[in-house]
Amino acid sequence: MRAWTGAAALLASLSLTACDGREESAIDNLANGANAAQVENAFRAEAQAVMEPLSPPEPGTPGGLPAASQPVEEEETIDPKGPQGAAQVVQGYYGLLEERRFDDAQDLWNEESAIGAQDDELFARRFRGFSEIHANVGAPGQVEGAAGSLYVVVPVQVYGRIAASGKPWYTLRQVTLRRVNDVPGSTKADRRWHIESIGPYVPPAEGDADAINATSPE
Repeated sequence: MRAWTGAAALLASLSLTACDGREESAIDNLANGANAAQVENAFRAEAQAVMEPLSPPEPGTPGGLPAASQPVEEEETIDPKGPQGAAQVVQGYYGLLEERRFDDAQDLWNEESAIGAQDDELFARRFRGFSEIHANVGAPGQVEGAAGSLYVVVPVQVYGRIAASGKPWYTLRQVTLRRVNDVPGSTKADRRWHIESIGPYVPPAEGDADAINATSPE
């Protein structure tokens, strides 16, 4: 009964679109006794192949990362407490979102922040409108200190595909990360970079290359 229900649902979805070679092939396969889940997966893969490709704007162009922004380095010698270490946390965060490992991604937030303390289901829900999530992580700003904490801002070009329409989606964001300075009494977890907030990208003021570092995204 479950297999028939899946097949019926797939046939219903196919009937909502104009028949082309993909739909006809899927219907033929179902009629010949093929597994409904396999047919549906194959149909979606073929449909995705003809979708508008994801093509995020290049650095220095409208919608792209800053022209001078270089991708995160992959060297093993990066100081985890430095700005590149913070950028790697951002890269890891969006990598987890891409893999739809939402619980693990949320763990990279400051657990005392509004989003870090959010219910797991509520956190995951914000990403369900996307069938794909990707990101290009730019060069981090300089580390700034305040009241025993260190902060760094990392620009990110986020792009993906809207699940309902299959259309590409692009946006520029900036991630603010925080860690406790190496002060007595701080724990190892305190001294790691955590995401404090994510908001719209704010370009530096003209003539002030460090302005982004002092700007809160929220």
